[in-house]
Amino acid sequence: MSQIKMPLPDSSILDRREYLTAGLTVAAGSGNVITDPIETIAYECDALVAYRCPPLAVVLPRSTEEIAAILKFCHLNNLPVVPRGAGTSLAGGALPTADSVVIGVSRLNNTLEIDLPNRFIRVQSGMTNLSVSGAVSSDNFFYAPDPSSQLACAIAGNIAMNSGGAHCLKYGVTTNNLMGVRMVTMKGDIVDIGGPHLDPAGYDLLGIICGSEGQFGIVTEATLRILGKPEGARPILMGFNSNEVAGACVADIIKAGLLPVALEFMDKPAVIACENFAKAGYPTDVEALLIVEVEGSESEIDDQLKKIKRIALHHNPQVLRESDSALQSDLIWKGRKAAFGAMGQIADYMCMDGTIPTSQLPNVLGQMQEMAKGYGLRVANVFHAGDGNLHPLILFDANKPGDQEKCENFGNDILKLCVEVGGCLTGEHGVGIEKRELMNIQFNDQDLEMQMRVKDVFDPKWLLNATKVFPIGSSSSRRNKNSQKAA
Repeated sequence: MSQIKMPLPDSSILDRREYLTAGLTVAAGSGNVITDPIETIAYECDALVAYRCPPLAVVLPRSTEEIAAILKFCHLNNLPVVPRGAGTSLAGGALPTADSVVIGVSRLNNTLEIDLPNRFIRVQSGMTNLSVSGAVSSDNFFYAPDPSSQLACAIAGNIAMNSGGAHCLKYGVTTNNLMGVRMVTMKGDIVDIGGPHLDPAGYDLLGIICGSEGQFGIVTEATLRILGKPEGARPILMGFNSNEVAGACVADIIKAGLLPVALEFMDKPAVIACENFAKAGYPTDVEALLIVEVEGSESEIDDQLKKIKRIALHHNPQVLRESDSALQSDLIWKGRKAAFGAMGQIADYMCMDGTIPTSQLPNVLGQMQEMAKGYGLRVANVFHAGDGNLHPLILFDANKPGDQEKCENFGNDILKLCVEVGGCLTGEHGVGIEKRELMNIQFNDQDLEMQMRVKDVFDPKWLLNATKVFPIGSSSSRRNKNSQKAA
């Protein structure tokens, strides 16, 4: 380790990039470091592709210990670090800065322990979401959080953004299914928080790490709760003649105390795009479509669906179609999971992620349509209606001057509306860079100061993902102030 604890040499002796390559290679091992400017372009953005910036270097370690060595080197040399899972963040959470080192966890992708009697699995954080369920599927268990990107997204990113998914209405989001983590701090310390049990004693550190967007440390291992598969599940499609009516039906289902495993909303533009893409059998002559799924024994499913259909009938549905086979159920979910890709075939888009009280769904959906007319842009809605987690997709033309700015302003207005009606800026995508300048809409100066003081504890120099979450003026001044203290 002494080889990487030297001060930066004078540039006349050794070029900075060469020095960094040498130091990072010592820490991470040969073949795990990328500094060629052409190759680092592959890491210049995440799924918020409107913003791009190649990093100074990329490191792809293979162990917790390698990450600890890398972070020690970066901390000593004041190098900003951007953690990266699979790069599926829709909020710019993994967007690099030009002076940063991206540390990716994609090579940490092994299952470490499966304990069925105690219902947990311990995995490296580079495993994909879907592969966790795959590891226990043959034993009739599954991992509940299921983001639409579950085929690609990494557990590390799920923890960073507290991801949810279609089935989070019943089973909760990542924080409700995360039992413990192994994390490396910016100084290179390896810490274990929580473990194979729920509600550990002491401060709830796990609660602030989940959803911290990689600002406190890099998670390398996770202990996750697994659940027994239900006896069965069955979805039903319900089509309505307006978004507002569909929203009112959602509110009534929740108000009745019913708890479907999933309650998804799609408006007409989303329905048509998904049907053309996935051939799921969706009715394309409705203005809004709900996918409601319940689970349990056959008698439980029948009873729940009977009550849900009774509520739906009060809203005069145009379509009320219950799945009658496993194939049909798979097609229904194939269409929903393909929504983002399907919309991408039509136009450029930005995906928002605000949350609202379910009682506000008719109001907010109506106001969004009025906003769309005002901006002259189309919006497609596909979201987790049961818990009020909106995902409006604002369509624009990236090649048309001014269109992206107009799209961003429209998105900001939607998020401001979410806060105004009692919701918040993000449900599962995180703040990243997308929403950081809106943080003072939801939080006052004292709130933000308290949040930044927590970051001070974990990352005093503000080197970990420091350009995210907090308004850029606040984070820059904090980093400069703390750097002067450290000096």
